[in-house]
Amino acid sequence: MKTYGDKVEKKMKQKRYRALCVLLSTLLLASGTLTGCGSGQASGVSKETQTEDSAKKSSSNKSTSNKEKAPEIEGLEYQKTMNLTYATEFNVFYYKGGYKLLDVKDDRQYLIVPEGKKAPKGLDGDIIVLKQPLDHIYLAATSAMALFDSIDGLDHIRMSGAQASDWYIEHAKEAMEAGDILFAGKYSEPDYEMLIKEDCDLAIESTMILHTPKVQEMIEDLDIPVFIDRSSYEGHPLGRTEWIKAYAAMLNKEDAADTFFEEQAEIIEELKDFKNTGKTVAYFFVSTDGTVVVRSSKDYIPKMIEIAGGKYIFKDLKNTESKSSSVNLSMEEFYSKAKDADYLIYNATIDNPIQSVQELTAKNELFADFKAVKNGNVWCTGKSLYQATDIVGNLITDIHLMLTDGDPSEMTFLYQVTE
Repeated sequence: MKTYGDKVEKKMKQKRYRALCVLLSTLLLASGTLTGCGSGQASGVSKETQTEDSAKKSSSNKSTSNKEKAPEIEGLEYQKTMNLTYATEFNVFYYKGGYKLLDVKDDRQYLIVPEGKKAPKGLDGDIIVLKQPLDHIYLAATSAMALFDSIDGLDHIRMSGAQASDWYIEHAKEAMEAGDILFAGKYSEPDYEMLIKEDCDLAIESTMILHTPKVQEMIEDLDIPVFIDRSSYEGHPLGRTEWIKAYAAMLNKEDAADTFFEEQAEIIEELKDFKNTGKTVAYFFVSTDGTVVVRSSKDYIPKMIEIAGGKYIFKDLKNTESKSSSVNLSMEEFYSKAKDADYLIYNATIDNPIQSVQELTAKNELFADFKAVKNGNVWCTGKSLYQATDIVGNLITDIHLMLTDGDPSEMTFLYQVTE
């Protein structure tokens, strides 16, 4: 078996070779000829001119809905496009012979190749090949575990980026305790030797991996494809849940995903008749440096608040520095906007939960002047919320109960913070 060092050295040689090819191609283009280290055809996606091909590639890599035109792949015959209702951050295109192209908006394209078959010749080098069966997955994106569980797909996950004690999903915890799923290090410090030993065939990461690009590069240097879950960018709560269809495409479990998603959509449909109370809600947490982290106005959390019958206190708020769904505000900025909010919900999915109002005011004494604090309307989410992508409707129900003075014992994720 090749060691990690052997594989990295092999990949580095390949990279140096490609770099030499680029240099030679540049020199040849400058001299008016077009030959080089391979075919003059720049892509297997189409046989048109270089300019037209680049435009097509750019367009297909930035799909905006499930109505997007299917990319042409030389050697494959397009059949249909996956039906998506709420998700806008990915598409799945089906081709004859069981091939599928999973297109993640503003990121990458993944060609899912059926077991026993090969990727078509001349495939665009930017398209990442995923060879089925994918049954040795390293799952570092904790939000995806519930979706795999809901389509009976945990047997495809061999390694986890969280330990058994970190899981709130019972089946995931049981699988780790039984040794069916192994802890392979968190996303920023994976156990590379274990990834090799366990024949990892796919690493599923959250967008947190973008903060540690060298880790992603090292995983890919081991010839392990990396898939980045961008469900947190969805603007509708069910859009995040609909990512179950992306994972179902990897496992050939589309029917199970459709059935599950339809059930969740029906739940949300029943909640849409909640009348708006006009009450305002601030959803936030305080970071270690004292800044307050809130959600972008177009994020799925504000949409949940709206469906539940409330109003998100921050209108037209967006992250101007990146596409992140979170926005950092100074305490002064947060105070000016949220001091008169009817309700405060402390987001404990990242920070530690607060058990008392004193814990909140200890973070900043300005909280004592907030209307919601004075009226006893401070609430907190449980740590399990971020992992519960399969039951988003429950949080909407919780918020509705909060806004209408409902029974807290009926809530799944929220609890009231007392003095």
